[in-house]
Amino acid sequence: MTLTVDTERLRADIERTGEFGAVPVERGHARTVRCGTDANRRAREYLVEQLRAADLTVEIDAVGNVAGTWCPSSADSAADPVAVGSHLDSVPEGGIFDGPLGVYAGLETVRTLQDAGARPARPITLVSFTEEEGGRFADGLLGSSVATGRRGVEEALELTDADGVTLDEALTDTGFRGEGLLNPEGWTAWFELHVEQDTVLESAAVPVGVVTTITGITHCEAHIEGEPNHAGATGMDDRTDALAAASELVLAVERAAEEVVATDSTSAVGTVGSLDVSPNATNVVPGAVTAGIDVRDVRRASMDRIVDRVRETLARLERERGVQTTLQRPFDLDPTPMSDQLRRAVHDAGAQAGVETLDLPSGAAHDTMHVADATDAALLFAPSRDGISHNPLEWTDWDDCAAATRVLAGAVADAADVQFD
Repeated sequence: MTLTVDTERLRADIERTGEFGAVPVERGHARTVRCGTDANRRAREYLVEQLRAADLTVEIDAVGNVAGTWCPSSADSAADPVAVGSHLDSVPEGGIFDGPLGVYAGLETVRTLQDAGARPARPITLVSFTEEEGGRFADGLLGSSVATGRRGVEEALELTDADGVTLDEALTDTGFRGEGLLNPEGWTAWFELHVEQDTVLESAAVPVGVVTTITGITHCEAHIEGEPNHAGATGMDDRTDALAAASELVLAVERAAEEVVATDSTSAVGTVGSLDVSPNATNVVPGAVTAGIDVRDVRRASMDRIVDRVRETLARLERERGVQTTLQRPFDLDPTPMSDQLRRAVHDAGAQAGVETLDLPSGAAHDTMHVADATDAALLFAPSRDGISHNPLEWTDWDDCAAATRVLAGAVADAADVQFD
């Protein structure tokens, strides 16, 4: 059956959500919605209202994950549900699509099936995960990390923000400190729709991407110790300049990533995104630098190759520049392949809906990374104009939102064993 998505209804939900935490900007649409804030409360409350209006039963777990379940008379209430969703929080001055598109496409999927007289054999659960973006209580993917057992409930609730407020206190204050815990192991399948945050779909003029693998991510911290000294009275031959050494490291990371792209994997990237320079004074030769390095790819071997180059470079800098170095690797996520079965279901749903689909990797992390450890998972993309995201200029055309939601609805219907009147 051809499913018809109500584009205006989907648009109204996303635009309304974009009003919570709205930030005035000269161009685009910006919102700041951090976990446990008033803007986050309002976004959650609006979602709960819409879930109940669509006859979904709402539950909130101990870390604020929101779940609404549609279990009509056709569904076996004891059967494992099909789950779909994303998140409502944002980065500071983020766009209106990153997260809310996936949440409200999930809700629109349920509404579309209801409008079509669908009779699912399984319940369908819509999920909004807590603190996906991170920045206040964690580095990101908090709600899904707790749901999948990567982080304990009490450990998560004791996390504090920069002002010493705990997650427990923030959730309690906003009315979203629930009980129990979501259990993705009890889902028969999980689907997430997200904006692409790149230009692959836009360049190909294809409205829906089907993610093959979510990138692995490694964060390294390289510390280079030199000798601070007077910038005017210290001759060039007498310097042990930590920042000059660090500049070679920055370029080495870039070259290593470029070599991997040229020989092994076109999706590999390496970035030195932060430098902490000490004493950071114009008239002092830099004495120490700490560099934050981000390495990503869908192939583990490619990531390790770039990190190996970092180690080799640091060893060379010790020999040639007389600095002392250390390297730590505090954050390390393996690449996460998506379910072949669910990917086929998404492609089939696209074909049935007359919507072209395209395989592609994801260079960004998503809650689906964690959920895929617990059950079969699929990640869909809708095009991002100019690849812009985490920015007020983030934009996905409403027709593309609707097309991706039609494909999502078809795939969810397949997984939920839907029959139509």
